[in-house]
This record gives sequence, structure tokens and C-alpha cells, in this order.
Amino acid sequence: MAAGAVSSAPSTHAKPRLSFWQIWNMSFGFLGIQFGFALQNANVSRIFETMGAKTDEIAFLWLAAPATGLIVQPIIGYLSDRTWSPRWGRRRPYFLVGAILASISLLIMPNVTALWMAAGMLWIMDSSINISMEPFRALVGDLLPSEQRTTGFGAQTFFIGAGAVVASSLPWVLTNWLHVSNVAATGHIPASVRYSFTVGGVVFLLAVLWTVLRTREYPPADLAEFEAEKARTAGFAHGFRESFAGIFKMPKTMRQLAVVQFFSWFALFSMWIYTTQAVTSHVFHTTDTTSALYNKGGDWVGVCFSVYNGLSAVMALLLPLVARRTSRRFTHMLALVLGGLGLISIYFIHDYHYILLSMVGVGIAWASILSVPYAMLAGALPSNKMGYYMGVFNFFVVLPQGAAGLILGPLTKHVFHGQSIYTLMVGGAAMIIAGLLTLTVDDVDDVPLATTGEPAENFGYGTPATRA
Repeated sequence: MAAGAVSSAPSTHAKPRLSFWQIWNMSFGFLGIQFGFALQNANVSRIFETMGAKTDEIAFLWLAAPATGLIVQPIIGYLSDRTWSPRWGRRRPYFLVGAILASISLLIMPNVTALWMAAGMLWIMDSSINISMEPFRALVGDLLPSEQRTTGFGAQTFFIGAGAVVASSLPWVLTNWLHVSNVAATGHIPASVRYSFTVGGVVFLLAVLWTVLRTREYPPADLAEFEAEKARTAGFAHGFRESFAGIFKMPKTMRQLAVVQFFSWFALFSMWIYTTQAVTSHVFHTTDTTSALYNKGGDWVGVCFSVYNGLSAVMALLLPLVARRTSRRFTHMLALVLGGLGLISIYFIHDYHYILLSMVGVGIAWASILSVPYAMLAGALPSNKMGYYMGVFNFFVVLPQGAAGLILGPLTKHVFHGQSIYTLMVGGAAMIIAGLLTLTVDDVDDVPLATTGEPAENFGYGTPATRA
């Protein structure tokens, strides 16, 4: 067995505490996953515009991603809960298959020659990334005892931040440090973007492969009962029903968090879809996708995304200190409000360097979005359906993207007359609303230091109780 790998545990409910390197190894694949997402988020709208999409069409073209996410995520969660192989475990087969498909998609995406091809590749790429990503959330619940779960989510957040820092800034780095061209003829993607996606495809596969090869999963507590339950619930009809009925059976805390997630991710998708257009038109004052000024603005958006992701990696370690003194609800509320104000502030900026200050608030919000809701949720979920409910919870990551795709395009065209900076401000307002709604969440196991006088477990995020 590789050094640092998680060895197979006895078939008992007790889970041993894992070492730093074991948690590192099981989380490392998120570096590659976020590498793919960061390249997608920072560059796909730019690719769409280069392929001839109009500003008000871009949000609609992004609809392919949430449509597939609604289908892929709960199915993968359901299937991975029912999977067990002594050699490959429960979640790792899905990590590997998703990584292979996503890497191929990343290699193809910047080489498309038509808008319809770009939209189709976004559909395939987003689906593939989700196949790898969804089981990673469940792996924390599978392998870590309750007092280490937020450590696991924190480690994932660190790798999310680290991967996104490099991936988001890669086109800028290639242009400014290695002198790779960031301009191209009409209808062609600049070399800096194409090379960045090539690097992303390689990093995605290698990072996920590291987790697959250096992590071992525990067998079900009662393997005979596990197999018997699979046999009792076999069949396509039952699987389909179970995969999509969970949205009507959510625990109370999950329902409340779902509303918070909806507004949070609506804001994030408005940012990912429209920041390039808002910055290039409002700050750089150009809409010519073939100009050096436009591509300078597009590269700077990548730098800004890199900054907020890098800050999120640091804030993932600092936010728990706030939660220990206050509560997880207050911490998440504060982070989301700061993120919303950061997005709104871009309207008032004329020197593009100062957009980095706006990204400070966004980075704080991003760190909280990636960790605090999941820490709140973990204590409300049955342990034998962790992957399934994590997949259902991701409905409220993809549903707001669908809403953004349907709403923001017409809003930008007919209400804001093509000025996407106002669309970005709508996203900021949505994030502030999400923050305020956090205060209504029933966080069943949060025990802050300010209440108890004792340090809360889980780095201030409470102790997620495992419910049968």
C-alpha cells in the first residue's frame, strides 16, 4: 500500500482518526477538479463571445451545464452509495471515469470552430467534472469521524483555492511571463487560452489519479446487508425514483440551506457568466473581441478570479475562528454580505487594478460557501445516504444556474440595454439576500465558544452527528 494511503478498516461503525497526509491524499483530487472548473468559469464566456455569441445570449448558452447537473449529480450520488469493490472502493471509480472524460473535454474545448460546438463541449465538460466532484463530498462523510469532517471539507476548500489560483491566472501568466499570444483572428481562440486548457486537462487527470491510487475506502459496515439491500431495491424504476424523489424528503435544515444556496449560487453564476463582459466594457471600454485591449481585460478577469480563489484558501482556515466566537450562521451571513458588496463595488471602479479589492469580499464569501453549508448539513443527514443527499443538495447549485440562464439574458438585453455591469450588481444583491436568509437556518449541532465557554469541535463548525 502507498505511504499515507487510507487502509481498509474493519466493518464497524467506528472510524479511526486519519493523519494529516491521509486527509491530504483523499482531498488532493479537488486540485484537478477545481482546475477544470476555474478554466471553465473564467474563459467559457470569452470563448462564446469569440465564437460570435451576443452578450444577451451568453447566459442562455450556459444552460447546458445546470441541465446536465440536475441529472448527473443525484444519479452519481445514488449509484456511488450502492457501489462497492474490494479493489476500487465506493467513490473512486466515479472519480476516475469523470476525470478521464473531463480531461478530454478540456483538451477539445478551446479548439472548437463554431458556437454550437462550444455550447456542446460545455455540456460534456460540466457533466464530466460533476461525475468526479459529487462523490468527493460524500467521501468526507465515509472516511472521517465526525470531529474531523470539517477538517476534510477545509482541506477540499484549500485545494479548490489552490487549483483555481493557478488555473484562473494561467492565460495571463502565459502571456505576460512566457510571451504567448493572447490575441487571435476572428473566430479563433488565443494560444494562451488553448495552452491553458491543455495544462488543465493534464493536471485534472493526474490530481484525481493521485487520490484514486493513494486512498483506500472502508467496506460497508455489514456487507451482507448492503448486498441484500441492493438486491431489494434493484431495477431502473426504483433507482430513478430514489434518485429524484429526495428533493421532497429533505430534512428541515437541508430545506433551509437550499434557499440560501439558491441565492448564493445565483450570484456566483452571474459573476462567472458576466464578469468578463462587465469588466471589458465598463472598465476597459471595449467590446471588440479581436482587440488587444479586450483580451487584456479578459486576462485580467482571470487574475481577479485567481485572487479571490487564493484568498478563499486562506479564509478557509480563518473563518472557523469567527464561527467559534459567534456561530456558523453569523459567520456565513457575514461572508456572503461581504461578497455581495464586493460584486456591487465593481460598478464604481474605473482603474482595473482596484477590482482586486472587490475580489477580497468575493473570496471571503467563496470560502464560506464551499465549507460552512456542508458543515451545517452533515449533522442532518443519515450516514447510509451521504452520497445521495449530497447529490440532491447539489440541485441547489445547478437550479440557480438554470435560473440565471433563463433570467439574466433577457434582463441584460431589455432592462439593462446590454450593460452587463448591472447584471453583476444583481448578483451582488442576490448574495446579500442569501446572507440574510442564513440567519433562518436551524443549525442543529452548532455549539460556538461564545455560548459554551469551551472550544467547539471541528474548528468551530460544530460536531456533525451521524444519524442512522
